[in-house]
Amino acid sequence: DGLAVATSGFEATGAGVVRELKVESLRTEVGVGGLGRGVWEIQGSRIQRLEVSIDARKDEGSPVPVMEPAVSEPRVEKKKKAKGWLPTEIELQGLDVREVVVRAWMKQGPASVTGMKVRMEPAGGRKAYLVELADGAIVLPFDLIPTIRLDRAKLRYQDGVVFLNRAEAAAWKEGWLDAAGEWDSRTGGYVLEGNVGGVKCEELFNETWAKRFIGDAETDFTLGNAGGSPVASGRLTVRNGTLTALPVLEALAAYADTRRFRVLPLTEAGTDWRWQDGEWLLTDLVLASEGLVRLEGAMTIRGEALDGSFRLGLAPGTLARIPGAETDVFSPGERGLVWAPVRVTGTVDDPEEDLTGRLIEAAGLRMFDVIPGSGERVIKFSRSLLGEDSSKAVEKGLEKGREILEKNPGIVEEVGGILEGFLGGGSGRKKEDR
Repeated sequence: DGLAVATSGFEATGAGVVRELKVESLRTEVGVGGLGRGVWEIQGSRIQRLEVSIDARKDEGSPVPVMEPAVSEPRVEKKKKAKGWLPTEIELQGLDVREVVVRAWMKQGPASVTGMKVRMEPAGGRKAYLVELADGAIVLPFDLIPTIRLDRAKLRYQDGVVFLNRAEAAAWKEGWLDAAGEWDSRTGGYVLEGNVGGVKCEELFNETWAKRFIGDAETDFTLGNAGGSPVASGRLTVRNGTLTALPVLEALAAYADTRRFRVLPLTEAGTDWRWQDGEWLLTDLVLASEGLVRLEGAMTIRGEALDGSFRLGLAPGTLARIPGAETDVFSPGERGLVWAPVRVTGTVDDPEEDLTGRLIEAAGLRMFDVIPGSGERVIKFSRSLLGEDSSKAVEKGLEKGREILEKNPGIVEEVGGILEGFLGGGSGRKKEDR
């Protein structure tokens, strides 16, 4: 209708990054006001639904073919065609899309956008636009990021670079996200920075740890691919945290004859984190319950495997029931606590620690000096716990104790009876068999 165009549908395909384009219910108009500037003005564009398929994967192993001219053939200089008076460029004066659907294939996996509204207008320069986004769901190819429910976002596009001024979105059940960043469509490089809050710890962990760690998590973050592969990092803080049944503390609760370690209200909880290629690195990790316990250190999580080194600080007197614990295993240190190193290995669902064995070793050696009093008391106490949840940790320690005592054949006669009681063998062996 004159210079106005309306169509119920339009489709296009290509071999570049944009592989396919589908438009439903398009209306636009061509303006001639830009002829003097050498452009066609595209005005008042409205689209009911826009579907885009993108392939952002790069095949870096395929060389670009180069055609060399034959030596015998002379070069032929092509004459440049005279430039016509009609413009060969367009200038978008505005665009309103009621629904956008994007399907993208990236190196890291598939990504998608559904149900998003887009409003775009010129930003005052050539190939520069202001873009407003609203609503929609965003799925990214990263395990650490759930589906993002967009509220609104403001962007600026100029010369192939997208600048995200601010985005507000929801994620997880009650979590929120603020972010800003940029993306260069020519190189594929991107960086995104922001904050996440209102997330429950149980939403971040697997089923096993969701029962052990509760609280409200928040973190700042940076996500980018400057080195070629995506890398994310930040500082995570947990508020109103409670730690239940942490394996190393379970063992301490058993040997110290106290339940204070089994449910710990946390006065401080946080860690620096970094994620790359599916591996998590936690550094400057702190879990503390004021006046009782403090755990500091670092851990690497590769798939399900754990590898961590920590320092455990306890209030003096906590392990008074275990002979030698606070002199041979723990040492006085800062914050008025006694400290010991702890190594954590195993898997996420079945972590292992080396502190229990050292406590048993210290108690076993210390028994030689305190027989038969407190040594017997520790042994009887250990046996009484074998039917409880912490029995596995205790049993591991008992095996260590068996090795230590069996390597000392010159032990006084009373130790034989104590060892039998310790390992559950009854009242002891005959004197001639010891």
